[in-house]
Amino acid sequence: MTAASAKIALSGVTKRFGTKHVLNGVDLQIGRAESLVVIGGSGTGKSVMLKCILGLLRPEAGSITVDGRETVGLGTRDREALLCRIGMLFQGAALFDSLPVWQNVAFGLIQGRHMQRRQARDVAMEKLAQVGLGPDVGQLFPAELSGGMQKRVALARAIATDPEIIFFDEPTTGLDPIMADVINELIVKCVKTLGATALSITHDMASARKIADNIAMIYQGRIIWHGPACDIDRCGEPHVDQFINGRADGPIRMQVRAA
Repeated sequence: MTAASAKIALSGVTKRFGTKHVLNGVDLQIGRAESLVVIGGSGTGKSVMLKCILGLLRPEAGSITVDGRETVGLGTRDREALLCRIGMLFQGAALFDSLPVWQNVAFGLIQGRHMQRRQARDVAMEKLAQVGLGPDVGQLFPAELSGGMQKRVALARAIATDPEIIFFDEPTTGLDPIMADVINELIVKCVKTLGATALSITHDMASARKIADNIAMIYQGRIIWHGPACDIDRCGEPHVDQFINGRADGPIRMQVRAA
């Protein structure tokens, strides 16, 4: 795959905050209709990389292209047009507490695409059904939902506009193992139904194995391994091996402050 043929391509992306370098030349390509999961520990640059792709942060150096078009430095109108093609499932769901569930799901349709409320409500109910929630849930408020139901509502919102690209930020955080697997299965189903390109960031290896076609690991601001999900257990990269097996001993050293 080349950068020109990839759906999303990052080349030499660098981002720092003051003297702290978070991204140190990230190179990554995601194919059309591919589900890529980026794994890595806390503070390794996963979320910063995602924010750079979305345009919430601007890298100091490097290129980020979507369908071969440079997106770094896009103007407001072009950036908004790009974001209309993207769905997002936020860590912690990030639902609007003051809006009923159906309005949460329909938010992008009403505010971003200026769809009539009645039509948007119909779409919201359809998307809720796709994630296994009935029409009665649409009338509830987020505070009335369990954590797993909130995640499903957030997934329904992420797919409401039938996006070409979907980002998943730690999609199973805070869920028990069974509900996490339910969410993983729904992600796989929804992505395949839409034919979307998916980029997920997580440190949950059970989730990564379930939803990924390919996995990449980021460490110290660089991609240190990238390959098929089925190959990760025999990749031979010591940092990856330590991470996926959850071992304290290895080349990744955690900073622990002495009491």
